[in-house]
Amino acid sequence: MARPIESASIALRLATRDDFDSLYAIDQACYPPEIAYSRRELRWYLRLPGVECLVADAEGQIAGFLVAARQDVRAHIITLDVLEPSRRRGIGSALLVEIERRLATQGARQAELETATNNDPAVAFWQKHGYRTAGVLRGYYPGPIDAYAMYKPLAPPRES
Repeated sequence: MARPIESASIALRLATRDDFDSLYAIDQACYPPEIAYSRRELRWYLRLPGVECLVADAEGQIAGFLVAARQDVRAHIITLDVLEPSRRRGIGSALLVEIERRLATQGARQAELETATNNDPAVAFWQKHGYRTAGVLRGYYPGPIDAYAMYKPLAPPRES
């Protein structure tokens, strides 16, 4: 069973320009070279209209980040990266819950993403968080590796 993160040990915040080198290094550590983003690709994603990048600071350093972009009522989770030593501590879940909350508050009603069909831990993570498979994208990743197109309805924020 995953050990929950204590609220004092993790802080979520929006990424700043100064975080770029750390985000790039984390992405390179999380994915094989043929899948990890180049510096140019990562910069491009971070500059998309409606994009937000949340960072998880744990024990004084960035342990992970999530990039999502909203366009009207749909949002796309571009990447969720958590360094190996920080996995299974609730960091990915904390990032996801917060970005979903932020996206729903901004009017998004559905989140979408792609994940490799051969990445069982990632598929299980997304399913645990309510994402469902909409189909298979053949050869989506180099290799060629297929991807699941996944989605999750986002509830509008509750009125207080």
